[in-house]
Parts: sequence; C-alpha cells; structure tokens
Amino acid sequence: MLMQEERELIVEYGKKMSAARLSTGTSGNISIYDPEKGLMAISPSGIDYFFTRPEDIVLMDLEARVADGARKPSSEWELHTTFYKRKPHARSVVHTHSMFCTTFAVLGQPLQAVHYVIGDAGTAEVPCAPYRTFGTPELAEAASEICGDSDAVLLGNHGLVACGRDIKSAYGLACNMEYIAELQYRAMCVGIPNVLTAGQMVEVMERFQTYGQPGGKKSGY
Repeated sequence: MLMQEERELIVEYGKKMSAARLSTGTSGNISIYDPEKGLMAISPSGIDYFFTRPEDIVLMDLEARVADGARKPSSEWELHTTFYKRKPHARSVVHTHSMFCTTFAVLGQPLQAVHYVIGDAGTAEVPCAPYRTFGTPELAEAASEICGDSDAVLLGNHGLVACGRDIKSAYGLACNMEYIAELQYRAMCVGIPNVLTAGQMVEVMERFQTYGQPGGKKSGY
C-alpha cells in the first residue's frame, strides 16, 4: 500500500484526537506530507476516526489530484495543502475543534503568552483568522495569511490548525495550544492574566533551541 506508514499514523492519531476530545464526532482532520513523493495523505471526509482504516486515507498531491484512495478526502484538504505550500518545514497538519481553542476562536481573540509553552508555536501569540466558510479556499487563504511565523492559528468561529515537522510535533502543538487556551480562559474567569513580555518570550525561544537530549526530539517542556 502506497504510503502505508503515513496512513497508519493518521488512523492512530485520529483516534488519539477523538479520545482526547480535541475533536468530536467526525470533525477535525489530519494529514502528512511527503515532499519526495509530492503526495499528501489525509483523513477521509465524514468517517468516524475509530472506524477509519488505513485504506480509507486518501493520497493526493498539493494541486488536489488524487493519487490513491477510493474515499472522498477531508473537506478541509485545501487548508492542509496551503499550509504545506507556505510553510516548507511542515510535514504534518492537525486541525481540531478543541473546546478552549474554539472558545477563543468564537471570541475572535488570539492566544497570548500566559504560559511560556506558547513558544512551541514559534511565536509569542497565536492569531485568530476571520471567519470563513469551512472547506473553502477563502478559509485556507485567510488562515495561512494571518498565521505569519506561527505554526498554529485559530480559525474564527471554527477551531485550530497546527503544523509541525512530523505528526507527533503537529499533534503535540495542538495539545499545547489547547492547554494554553484553557489556562487563558480560566485566568480570565478570575481576573486579568499576567502575559509574558516580548523580552521574556525571546529568552524562552532561545532556551527552546537547546531543550531535550542532544540529537533528540523534544516531547514536552
């Protein structure tokens, strides 16, 4: 099976995403991109993640030409391809409808540096794109334009998109952004959050460069 490992990973992480309640029902989607093959593996449209099989995963290039798979790809395929085109380091994209990130997306407010782990996104603030209809090129364009240097972006009245160098990184970023969003929400319920300064976040970003074991991949902070 073409890109079997990537297909199996999408099935695995789709179940993780649902079990962690980062998305409910058939919402949310996941993809992995192989630049050498020029193909993206993406979850199918409207199939429960606990019933999705590797053969249900659709393979397509970044111009939407299907290379393998009998299923209809996720309605957000263009959101994924746009991120791969605009962020050359990205090898996986995870789109969730997690509760706290979506709460701020409904408010149209960015995630702020209420905790240093927001630096995992590569910036001190995760912006919120204006609302656009799901599954449209307008949504993909709005999200990719406003995210800038960030590897995560909120979608107005919709959810979150996170990308990374592999599926573990992209999924981990989505989890970290949900953690930040919950902290920000809870702090705002009590009072005014103490947001880290730009200088403090510069120091955080510098220290992230040497976090973890030599030659290893960070899995937390």
